[in-house]
Amino acid sequence: MSLSPTRVRLALLALALGGFGIGLTEFVAMGLLPDLAADLLPDIWSVSHERANAQAGWLISAYALGVVVGAPTIAALAARLPRKQLLLGCVALFTLGTLAAAVLPTFELVLAARFLAALPHGAYFGIAALVAASLMGPGKRGRGVALVLSGLTIANVIGVPTITYLGQVAGWRIAYLVVAAVFAATFLAVLLAVPLQPGDPAATVRRELTIFRRPQVWLALLVGSIGFGGFFAVYTYIAPVVTSVAGLDATVVPWVLVAIGIGMTIGNFLGGRGADSSVIRTLFVCFAALGVSLAGLALTASSPVGLFFFAFLVGVAASALSPAIQTRLMDVAGDGQSLAAAINHASLNIGNSLGAYLGGVTIAAGFGYLSPTWVGLILVVPGVALAVTSVLVERRAARSELARGVALEEDAVLDRPLT
Repeated sequence: MSLSPTRVRLALLALALGGFGIGLTEFVAMGLLPDLAADLLPDIWSVSHERANAQAGWLISAYALGVVVGAPTIAALAARLPRKQLLLGCVALFTLGTLAAAVLPTFELVLAARFLAALPHGAYFGIAALVAASLMGPGKRGRGVALVLSGLTIANVIGVPTITYLGQVAGWRIAYLVVAAVFAATFLAVLLAVPLQPGDPAATVRRELTIFRRPQVWLALLVGSIGFGGFFAVYTYIAPVVTSVAGLDATVVPWVLVAIGIGMTIGNFLGGRGADSSVIRTLFVCFAALGVSLAGLALTASSPVGLFFFAFLVGVAASALSPAIQTRLMDVAGDGQSLAAAINHASLNIGNSLGAYLGGVTIAAGFGYLSPTWVGLILVVPGVALAVTSVLVERRAARSELARGVALEEDAVLDRPLT
């Protein structure tokens, strides 16, 4: 059934609203990290703010690990399900997990709730990307992926700073109750606007998992998880960088988040257009830009101008990577499209967990709040190396395939009877 342009736009907006809610639940914790640390870890906070902030960073790591576990599990088990019903199930789980995080009393229980809320993250983005790509039509997959991700990046412009300010004023628990309300609204929007789309009736768990036999899939996942860790090493601890390194008031934190969010929004659309043109070129350009922006932030964060400018550039470069990696995975995954679309977010959140953890280790070791930025810069190096390896492997496979084709053609000529 053909859909009107208005219906298509409404469906894309509903999918993007889900991305907006995910952006809130994932990134608000970074802006409210000191508030979470002071409330949930009062004994450690009274002794050392740095140690408390470093341990509160586990809340970011727990969310990231939930994405890593949930993305392949849900995508593989549910590939046959109708896509709309799967999206609705994911949003319902988001709502319940975020609500639990807002009301549970202890650090350990909130940690578990963060893990639960993250389980549908990758599956939602993966299935939403497939729905958006089908709605956009051929030749526009990168832009379809970018449209779904636009909700997440716009959340970092408007939602995360607003909710961060609300959390600073009214308490972080009120902030998370508002995030749960956004997911409830998303459920209604998806229910009303997204058209029915069948799942893949031929999909099986075994078939979906065969994508892990492909070396290029592993290389793409590693590119995302290691290279993207540089962004999360910085973003996780941006609040204490603003207050302790730049010496600015806590009320400035939301404005720095706005700068990062604007950068992420611009980078997302640039990455989507770049992926439609050349995925590999886009990856290399983004990694180069990320390395430059991380180095600039590490060297100038004590200056408000340097902090805002390079935080913005970090957002641009890192966000542009996501649609490029997503498209690359869809290109190399063969029949396992549902799983490939979902595990991109698993790989990025391995980067999230890795960056948050390593940044916390360096802070707890006494290297200061800028040390995660240097950790991020170091992580860019293996990310680039893996991208280069992916290109070399692909070219070698193409040459081998060409050589086999030539040999088969020569054999056919030799076997042809003389006339």
